[in-house]
Amino acid sequence: MTMENFFRIRAEKQDHIINAGFTAFGKQGYRKASIGDIAKNAGTTKGMITYYFGSKKNLYIYLLERCQTSLLANVREQLGSGVTDFFERFKSIMNLQLEAIRKYPGMLAFANGAYYETEPEVADEVRRAFADEDALFSHMLMDGLDLSGFKPGFDPDLICKFMLWAGEGFSAELFEKTTSEDRIETMAADFEKCLDMMRRAFHK
Repeated sequence: MTMENFFRIRAEKQDHIINAGFTAFGKQGYRKASIGDIAKNAGTTKGMITYYFGSKKNLYIYLLERCQTSLLANVREQLGSGVTDFFERFKSIMNLQLEAIRKYPGMLAFANGAYYETEPEVADEVRRAFADEDALFSHMLMDGLDLSGFKPGFDPDLICKFMLWAGEGFSAELFEKTTSEDRIETMAADFEKCLDMMRRAFHK
């Protein structure tokens, strides 16, 4: 998949196309979303989208990869950031992911839709992407942590699993109920309060 012509256009126009694609695929799924709708919402033409990407599948796979890159690239920095507290690291990861969602508001709908995508044309790529993402996220959350402050009986693998479930629930509620950036900020603040409450419960 080569998209040199897409990367030659100005960044603002790229972002319009990316977010239009995220939104269309997220709301309609792979089968129902059309290049024409994406082009209209991006302020360009169907012919130009095809010129940049070649096919709907190529656009979808690019967006899938872009979604992962946007959500995970900055998060990788947490491994070398010196943040060794479990809850502070989780909070940092959450905030970095929210930054990506603020830049591409349609990304959350796309990620949630892609998770359940079953269209044979893209299903294999989707499954591989999410399997890699889950493994990487668990690694980023747990690698190099200082667990000495937890109460006896603490099971790091179990709480990691629990926090991943909590993060999925947070993302799902954002997807279902968020209509404004204010709502995102309110939910993020509430989630941080939950993390602080869990710290008091699990730490010595």
